[in-house]
Amino acid sequence: MSKRHQPRCGSLAFYPRKRALRETASFRSIPFVNLPEGEAAKPLNFIAYKVGMTHVMGKDSHEKGTTFGQEITIPVTVAECPPIKVFGVRAYGKAQKGYGEAAMMDVLFEKPDKVLQRKIVNFKKKPAKKTGGKEKKAEGKEEKGKAEKAQRTISDLEVAKEKISRIVLLSHSQPGLTGIGKKKPAIIEVALSGNVEQQIVFAKESLGKELNFSDAFSALDFIDVKAVTKGKGMQGPVKRAGIRMHRPKAKKRRVVGSIGPWNPSTVMWTVARPGQMGYHSRTEYNKKILMVGEKGQGINPVSGFKKYGVVKNDFIVFSGSIPGPAKRAISLRKCIRPHGKEKHKVEGIDFIASNPPKASGAYEVEEKLTQKVALEKEKKKEHKSVADEIAEATKGESK
Repeated sequence: MSKRHQPRCGSLAFYPRKRALRETASFRSIPFVNLPEGEAAKPLNFIAYKVGMTHVMGKDSHEKGTTFGQEITIPVTVAECPPIKVFGVRAYGKAQKGYGEAAMMDVLFEKPDKVLQRKIVNFKKKPAKKTGGKEKKAEGKEEKGKAEKAQRTISDLEVAKEKISRIVLLSHSQPGLTGIGKKKPAIIEVALSGNVEQQIVFAKESLGKELNFSDAFSALDFIDVKAVTKGKGMQGPVKRAGIRMHRPKAKKRRVVGSIGPWNPSTVMWTVARPGQMGYHSRTEYNKKILMVGEKGQGINPVSGFKKYGVVKNDFIVFSGSIPGPAKRAISLRKCIRPHGKEKHKVEGIDFIASNPPKASGAYEVEEKLTQKVALEKEKKKEHKSVADEIAEATKGESK
């Protein structure tokens, strides 16, 4: 009999395993995409809401595969992508202190949505208060600074475009368009492809308007997905690190046998310890978009998705799974390290498990049965007693 071997689970690359700072994950880096002259810039990232998982079926188009030409089943994830609204433009340039980039100026839209006030407090109107002389001076300086910021327009970006390294769009999601019940929007910086001139032209056109998912990505594209995983709270080393349990006769079973030597008296960071499990920020690379749909057509189950509801806006179906529970905001971007291998090559999607073609017919049959039962109940209510039937018969005979 072979000896049981169970090494510890989990990658050490994710240490320290602590809670994510924010529920909405954001990308630190986005790939640069150069465009030829004359082409319009495009967004390189987007935000969506995770709906859930299902599976689809289609014909395998991989010629060298063993299942070529046959129907294969692919596990997929559905994400709802309501349009995001652009409320500002931010220009980045060389940092005055230190290295790298820093924000140079922001151009904000004159009339942002009221929903944005739930997230950014500065857009709220402060009540008037009685102030003294020093406070009035401080307020005057703040008002001047605000006035200078408010006066900045797209023309200021065109003047300072030599100092600008890149331009991003300040945008917010619109969870109110979905049925998840969330009100507070998520704010992201949308990166653009092309050079600075192309980015300025696109920013000028899109300021104060909505951006759709189809403006950034299309079907059969590869994207990277970043999200925060499900939180599982405080867990022990057996579940958190995958260590083996002790024999039943041991005093304690779900513990580490030895956390370290007496000399030196220290606990190494590699020793499995209890602590936070889940609610970590994780990135999934090279997810293939199999389908892009509009307004939830052809994807919704009759009763809606479990723990989510009904998809009302544009949606995407991409292969594989992603971290996080339903209703969580997920960040999408153009793949930063593409590879030539495709895990799933499908000619077209023939079947979607969440909305099979037989479902509508089955529910029609159920509706007919319910109508039949209702009619039978009405007949039972109208059923006459024996005395009434005898009285009606005697009346007929007397006539």
